[in-house]
Amino acid sequence: MTQSGFSRRRALLGTAAAATGTAVLATTTAHAAGPEVRWNPTYSGGPERAAAAPGRAGVDYQPVSTPGGATLPFSIKKGVKVYHLVAEEVDHEFAPGLRAKCWGYSGHVHGPTIEAVEGDRVRIYVTNRLGAPTTVHWHGVFLPNGMDGVGGLTQRAIRPGETFKYEWTFRQHGTFMYHSHHDEMTQMAMGLTGMIVVHPRRPPPQWKVDRDFVIMLSEWKIVPGAGRPDPNEMTDFNVLTMNAKAYPGTVPLVCKTGDRVRIRLGNLGPMDHHPIHLHGYYFKLVATDGGRIPVSAQVPETTVLVPVGSTRDIEFVADAPGDWAMHCHMTHHVMNQMGHELPNMIGVRKGKLDAKGGKLVPGYMTMGETGMGEMAEMGMAVPDNSLPMVGGKGPYDGITMGGMFTIVKVRDELVGDGDPGWYALPPGTQAVAATKDELAEDGIDV
Repeated sequence: MTQSGFSRRRALLGTAAAATGTAVLATTTAHAAGPEVRWNPTYSGGPERAAAAPGRAGVDYQPVSTPGGATLPFSIKKGVKVYHLVAEEVDHEFAPGLRAKCWGYSGHVHGPTIEAVEGDRVRIYVTNRLGAPTTVHWHGVFLPNGMDGVGGLTQRAIRPGETFKYEWTFRQHGTFMYHSHHDEMTQMAMGLTGMIVVHPRRPPPQWKVDRDFVIMLSEWKIVPGAGRPDPNEMTDFNVLTMNAKAYPGTVPLVCKTGDRVRIRLGNLGPMDHHPIHLHGYYFKLVATDGGRIPVSAQVPETTVLVPVGSTRDIEFVADAPGDWAMHCHMTHHVMNQMGHELPNMIGVRKGKLDAKGGKLVPGYMTMGETGMGEMAEMGMAVPDNSLPMVGGKGPYDGITMGGMFTIVKVRDELVGDGDPGWYALPPGTQAVAATKDELAEDGIDV
């Protein structure tokens, strides 16, 4: 087949696929020149389409929940959803005892979740109240090139005091993100990020869920006692967050027994991927920021890896009541303000060291010879505006985790969607100290 004949054949195949709407990625057809790969007709949403009527909350979609965060309000002007983001300095609390002056949007760190429906025409005004120029990039969204928000490439930067207008029609649905794309190392590390949720216009019934949660994963360097994050750090992050909260400041995900649950996870880094593990359940990975995964390809997991710059949607049925931990499984990501240059004290016999040290530093206490758990148990003092490395108050002991840790609270009955408190374990369902009689009966010699 000649080159021109091959080109015409491929063009005809592409035209036929576009006309039928058939997805043809990774299928082949045999011909004289060998197998020919057929590609999807578009990987960028196709040409701009006419906007649909604005999607209505509670009618066309079920609003999502951003635990510990907020959703950006909008108004409707002549059929267009109008939003206003303000880039500004925000005094943000990561957890009780730790605050920092960050950069956020509209009073929040991270920025409020932007929620819309496939087919919505949206207009987003961005006002810059920072002392530096900025832009906003709509990460993973199909839109005109001039709306992509890359400073210097698709627009000039938004100078302090200016307001820019971004406008497009959503041609896709899914979980996406937004962030500054000007001096990214500084501005994203200071908090200029947020989540975007676009609901399908006509979802199939099997996609319906009862709880739809949004969680942004991030990491920060905040030196104990400091009042700002350090955007120059590249490896030694010491505050790991879910929706910009570190445990014990994270907000639980509250569900009723039997609820179908979706959790949308986004990661804008800056450096680490996060394996998020849910106790008590398996879930299915149902979507990435590239789109919904076919049912035949949905993977059952108990841990999902969320790479930097990506989103992952997981779904499960909350059919086991309890307080179930959900956390990053990189063990140093469930600690607060840890350091990477601490001496290894495991197994050290300190003897009279505390007494001698106390003569020089009143209240001196050696820590770490049996691990870090004692910090949670003892409630040790920490410098101003900082957190213990681990620890939050639990119903039985101190919970020796911090950072990127939260709790999925599943209850048979709920009053509202607030925190229902600690789970009351049914008798006989809790691990407790074994009695001598039990040990003897089972032939266990301790």
